[in-house]
Amino acid sequence: MAVIKPTRDGFGEALVELGKSNKDVVVLSADLTASVRANWFRDKYPERFFDFGVAEQDMISTAAGFALSGKVPFACTFGVFASGRAWDQIRLSVCYMNLNVKIAGSHGGISVGPDGASHQALEEITLMRVLPNMTVIVPCDSEEARLATLAAASHPGPVYLRLGREPSPVITDYKDTYKIGKALRMADGSDLTIIGTGIMVHEALKARDDLKKQGVSARVVNLHTVKPIDKEEIIKAAKETRAIVTAEEHTVAGGMGSAVAEVLAENYPVPMRIVGMKDRFGESGEALELMKYFGLTAEGIVKAALELLKTKK
Repeated sequence: MAVIKPTRDGFGEALVELGKSNKDVVVLSADLTASVRANWFRDKYPERFFDFGVAEQDMISTAAGFALSGKVPFACTFGVFASGRAWDQIRLSVCYMNLNVKIAGSHGGISVGPDGASHQALEEITLMRVLPNMTVIVPCDSEEARLATLAAASHPGPVYLRLGREPSPVITDYKDTYKIGKALRMADGSDLTIIGTGIMVHEALKARDDLKKQGVSARVVNLHTVKPIDKEEIIKAAKETRAIVTAEEHTVAGGMGSAVAEVLAENYPVPMRIVGMKDRFGESGEALELMKYFGLTAEGIVKAALELLKTKK
């Protein structure tokens, strides 16, 4: 049976590992310490942990100061607050100076559920990827989140890690091959490619199984790093399958699908569909109910894939 854990758990586990292996790592929180699993680091290394209360702008500005003094700060809070309230500080104090600040935005997407639209981060991939120097990572499971966090600590410059609250199956098996910016091909296929990010990678694999029953061969690519994007893997998929469906738990405006479309438009245009939130806020509800309501499921991906294949030449 697959291990089922939220990606925020992988992040918290990695922080504890880093606390032991890298004495320069410090962790900052904005009043949501346990929710982002930063309490696991705080309990072991209290002298390197700092809680700012509900003051995300101060947290990011202080993280910039830590980076200037040679530390490796991880600033943690919900994604909607990190990317929205502190965007100006991230833009000018962190990205403009290309500082070595790591930002963890937990509770990404609508699967945060009953907390409602005010706490559902649906725009932060867009907000982060447009910033020069920023690296944007969206792990698909807790193990990938753990590896991404460890990699982020030694990756120069600012990094944004998008994490989730709801448990999801561990579906990756890297055998020490994880690399920021290098997509992971999860399954081969010849009729089209489904490119997923975050928890939608699992839905993409389920969609592949459903499509196979209908005689469709679908490749699945896990695009865990939205920026820098793996152009080589995307272009290869376009050339070999000639149709692309993207799937993300995020608004379609400027998100992962848009990033893929930019690559295709300039290099190898093929028909594509973007599965995601369509220019609207989320709603309050249970995670699975919301995912079904907004079509962010294997069924939604299958529908998009079958529509796309009708246009494929």
